[in-house]
Amino acid sequence: MPPSSDSAPGATSDDATADEASSDDASPPKATIYDVASRSGTSVATVSRVMNDADNVAEETRERVEAAIRELSYRPDRTARTLAEQQTRMIAVALPSFITPFHNELMKGIRLSLRGRNVDLLVRDLGSEDPNAELAHFLDQGTVDGLLVAGAIVDEAAADELRAWRAPAVLIGDERDGLDSFTWDDHAGARAATAHLIEQGHERIGLIRTRNEMPLQERRIEGYRAVLEEAGLPFDASLVVSGQTSKHAGFSEEAGREAMRQLLMADPPVTAVFCSSDVHAVGAWTALREAGKEVPADVALVGYDDVKTSRFLGLSSVSQGMHEVGERAVQRLMYRMAHPDDPERVAERMTPVLQARRSSKR
Repeated sequence: MPPSSDSAPGATSDDATADEASSDDASPPKATIYDVASRSGTSVATVSRVMNDADNVAEETRERVEAAIRELSYRPDRTARTLAEQQTRMIAVALPSFITPFHNELMKGIRLSLRGRNVDLLVRDLGSEDPNAELAHFLDQGTVDGLLVAGAIVDEAAADELRAWRAPAVLIGDERDGLDSFTWDDHAGARAATAHLIEQGHERIGLIRTRNEMPLQERRIEGYRAVLEEAGLPFDASLVVSGQTSKHAGFSEEAGREAMRQLLMADPPVTAVFCSSDVHAVGAWTALREAGKEVPADVALVGYDDVKTSRFLGLSSVSQGMHEVGERAVQRLMYRMAHPDDPERVAERMTPVLQARRSSKR
């Protein structure tokens, strides 16, 4: 009997049965450590501690995690586990998505310190949407012997995961209990810049900042304000501006340029501007030139970070000693890798130094 007109050409009932069986046999997506954390209502770090039989986990929490592991049939990736148990002679630097000259100077110090150490360097971009989640994902891979987290804001959950991680981590630019860190006294740096401008005879001093609510930005504003008040000068909130828009990112020349344009409309006019980064200062200088203003005759400028471009332009800037910090962070990480059981943690805070140049001297 000829096949029914409903059958596809060349198809048989055996073929259909095989297709159905193939569909039924399709494996569900493999569970991940994130699925276990979500199911148990814990963090990735807690799941990792349970799996490694750590003793700093509450019994009730351990039971919830173990139940989630059974329910999801979770099995750790064998390749990642093997790599985690071996030395790779590789360290990583985790950076935020916005790379500035500040980070470039820091990386020079890191690379310089690694010369002759027979250690490879991996650079990891944490992205902009959820850098802490990206950091957690990276930690779960287990492919490096140590990690430097540079210039990224680490929340408490991410700090917990770093503390529980199998390898040592060192923070640069952020400070958390239980982790080695190298930071700067941003308050003191801003004080030095503002005091210098006051010493040059300025009273109307603007401040260009980013719109991001970064702790270092707030500390610099506090230092700027404190020096003004100590000198008997009023703090004018309208002179603290950000040129950051949907088109111009926070740490960019365009943001500094736009902010300077706003400050040029101040009445009475500003005669000096403290910029929270050298990138902002370069943009501000461009805006002043476009407006027919001379630096420092009409408006004095001071930046922050003291990157190579600033030295070339003659821009006064607050130096953070980036090369030295990069080298010291690597040295500390290498020590932690060699002495994993040493309970002591280092938390060093550097004092920035103003480098006064022609952009602010009368």
